[in-house]
Parts: sequence; C-alpha cells; structure tokens
Amino acid sequence: MTANVQRAFVLSLLVLLMAGTRINHFAPIPDASWAVFFIGGFYLRSWTRWAFPLLMGLAVVVDWAVISSQGMSFWQHYCVSAAYWMLIPAYFAMWAGGMLLRGHYRQASWKSLGVLAASLIGSVALCHLIAQGSFYWISASVAEPTFAGWAKNYSDWLLPYLRSAAMYVGAAALVQVAVEAFGKQSATGRIAH
Repeated sequence: MTANVQRAFVLSLLVLLMAGTRINHFAPIPDASWAVFFIGGFYLRSWTRWAFPLLMGLAVVVDWAVISSQGMSFWQHYCVSAAYWMLIPAYFAMWAGGMLLRGHYRQASWKSLGVLAASLIGSVALCHLIAQGSFYWISASVAEPTFAGWAKNYSDWLLPYLRSAAMYVGAAALVQVAVEAFGKQSATGRIAH
C-alpha cells in the first residue's frame, strides 16, 4: 500500500469518525472532533494544506445539519456566534499537536508515549483555551464575563474534553503499535525464509 493510499484511508476513517460522533459533545459515544484533528496532524501532516480545511469544513457542515434538523437557524443557535470562527485556530492547535508528535516519533516506545501525552495535553489545553475563551469573552452568551468566571468555566470543562480526546487518540495509538508490531513480525518472517 502506497503512502498516499494509506493517507486516503486514514482521512476516510477520520471523516467517518467526525461525522458519526460530532452530533453531541458528551453523548454515550463522545464527540471525536478534537482527536480527529490531532490524529490528522499526525498521519496527514504532508496533506495539511487541504486535509485540515476539508475536516474543518466537515465540522461546520455537521454543526449546520444538526442545528437545522432541530428546526433552528444556524446563526441563532446558542453555540454559534462570532466566536464560532475561533474554532479554526482552536482545531489547528490540535492538528499542530499531532504534527509535533509526528516530528518526534520514530517508533512505539516509552519515550514516544511521553511525547504523545505531553503533546496531547498541551494541544487540548490550548484548543480549549481558544475555543472556550473566545466563546466566553466574545459571544453574547455570557452576560457579565469575569476572569474568575472564565477560569472556573475553563477548569470545569478541560478534563471532559481531555478525556474524550485521549480516549480516541489512545485507541489510535494502540492501532499504531499493533501495526508496527505486525510489520516487524512480517519482516522477520520474510527474512527467516
């Protein structure tokens, strides 16, 4: 399988994952959007210029479809304000975290696991800072914003978002380790024959 075929396969899986889970942030199957962008940055780094906008567009289309299906106007929904457009840099923070991990990744190891943990936590913290901070300070949804109110809101929601992203990224990491182990085993088997 060529590298482009592998990337196309990964992109297809990420599209399906986002389309299937973005309908509710903390449903029984939580929203995978943040993880999709992180995983995309790792596997699709060389396709960033068009894969990131494609996934970003998909996120907006899913939001529009979900809001419209509830009989509401997209622009009148609680979550859609001028701050909505800050999702672009917020999600790019996740993508950049995946790219950063890819730049330091050689193979599955304890060191790689540490870099994964650090890059994921840092990406989620920054993504949440941009997404939640812009919503808190820019949208009209918060009547009287205060620093204390913002800090409480940030800390209240950081762990749920980190947990959701970590669940999906952890599953992707396990698949990566399994694929590497299978590749090594196959290569060893070919050499022995």
